[in-house]
Amino acid sequence: MNNFKKKPDPRHPNPHHYDLIVVGASFAGLIAARTAAHRGLRVAVIDAKSEPGARVRTTGILVKEAVEECDIPAALTRKIHGARLYAPNHKHIDLFAPGYYFLATDTPAVMRWLARETARAGADLFFGARYTGAVVIDHQVRLPDLNLTADYLLGADGAKSRVAESFGLGRNSEFLIGMETEYEETPTVDPDYLHCFLDTKLAPGYLGWVVPGAGMTQVGLAVSNGNFSAKRKPDYDAFVKNIDRHFALWNCEVKAKRSGPIPCGGVVKPLSTHRVLLTGDAAGLVSPLTAGGIRFAFRYGRRVGAVISEYLQDGGADPGLVMAREYPRFGLKTWMRRAWSAAPPNALINAALFTPPMQALAQWIYFQKRGGLVSEKPERRPHNHQNPFRAFS
Repeated sequence: MNNFKKKPDPRHPNPHHYDLIVVGASFAGLIAARTAAHRGLRVAVIDAKSEPGARVRTTGILVKEAVEECDIPAALTRKIHGARLYAPNHKHIDLFAPGYYFLATDTPAVMRWLARETARAGADLFFGARYTGAVVIDHQVRLPDLNLTADYLLGADGAKSRVAESFGLGRNSEFLIGMETEYEETPTVDPDYLHCFLDTKLAPGYLGWVVPGAGMTQVGLAVSNGNFSAKRKPDYDAFVKNIDRHFALWNCEVKAKRSGPIPCGGVVKPLSTHRVLLTGDAAGLVSPLTAGGIRFAFRYGRRVGAVISEYLQDGGADPGLVMAREYPRFGLKTWMRRAWSAAPPNALINAALFTPPMQALAQWIYFQKRGGLVSEKPERRPHNHQNPFRAFS
């Protein structure tokens, strides 16, 4: 069950007891576990997957702010400086911001790297270990099916968290439903851009995308599936047929497929109970507007690991109370999500996208506080042939 060799720890005579058990070897879970282990806690991470990086359900795009929270090996990434936003009529605008970039990643490889870093920090990682429930008895969390106990339990187990379910905590109720295919890397995709397609018939409530990924091309779309009586489903084949005039994907080899829910309703309530806390997707730490969550996983995963350490080691404040104050509110973005989920007609998008106010809004959505509209893309530097995953160096 444990994919990493465990060393005896004379400070902990009971090998089945941990200071902290993290459910879910997610971005947030591994960052939290690594932080807590570095601070001296005895930490275990349990995950039902057979190995780190298995069954990935994310596109793995990192915004620059995420990289500022956690450095990722450059060999596992590809830098992209701009976003090309297509209207339903296939006209487009190009967006850049000075000094800004996105990173496409080899996400399974990043997860394996992060798992190794967490193990090196001293945490025990158990893969193939399914969480089925836990109880808190006498200030101790017990996981009877796994014969493990802990002083604290952190739920980082995804959008439909079993930890949240077993402790009666808040659960995500609004989702985007996404589908993505990885193709072989193809020269028909301009590597300078994230290619994003607005079309409320094909992608109501969100968008479609083509990403020049790290050693591959990623193509997907998502639709909002929140509080609607008629549930929406992504029509991936129709989307690919619609955009194939640009990329000729029909001639590309398929490498992998994935799908899954993305929470978009904001932070759940309640977040915690005695000795139990949620983080990452389980806590709803995903931008309701952009569906980006990795930056929050890095930032708050590290913070949660630190706060739990302070609580257990130094009598610090209750982690649930601390994080309830610190997790983001997403107020404006939640309202914008609901407006976009209403799926305005394509004719309106075609007419509005190229107006200065809408271009300024698009610039803010993609680049936040990184400056005004930039019409010229940055100079592209020569390709680093020693690092085939990077388009820029």
